[in-house]
Amino acid sequence: MSLATVTVIAVGLAMDAFAVSIATGATYKKPGTNHAFRIALAFGSFQAVMPVAGWLAGLTVRNLIKDYDHWVAFILLGFIGTKMIYESFKIKQVQERSVRLSAAVLLILAIATSIDALAVGITFSFLLAGSLAVAVIIIGVVTFVFSYAGFYIGKSAGHFFENKIEIAGGIVLLCIGVKILFEHLIANGG
Repeated sequence: MSLATVTVIAVGLAMDAFAVSIATGATYKKPGTNHAFRIALAFGSFQAVMPVAGWLAGLTVRNLIKDYDHWVAFILLGFIGTKMIYESFKIKQVQERSVRLSAAVLLILAIATSIDALAVGITFSFLLAGSLAVAVIIIGVVTFVFSYAGFYIGKSAGHFFENKIEIAGGIVLLCIGVKILFEHLIANGG
């Protein structure tokens, strides 16, 4: 898997955190730099840790499914992408429930927005030829930057873009899943 592909995956994964950051910035009464940094750090950290957990889990089954790992990657990324697109239509319901960002709520949001990264980590255990550390750093940094920026976008622009961002992230992951499947099928003659 190339560095460019890992970066595109990182951007796709960051869309959940980006959308939640926008919603949080829009609903916070007196947001400040400290709030944006806390959100970005929590989301970026969990987004970086979850692929490692998925990678470790994937290593346990990698030899059992190596002949059809491309199908597993395609199905996982397809599921995640479809789920992100589906959830983009539910963002307004979540926003209406947003009240206060306590440490517990931030932890729950960080975990919830990084579950997809766990599944991507499983995919990495099958397909990642390069360094897992590099992939994890890219995912964490991209999510941090998107979350930090998202908070301020939400503060100034409100809720206009966040469901569209979630849809774009889902489409990116779906496309990567299709790319992985076709590359493997073409390389192995079907």
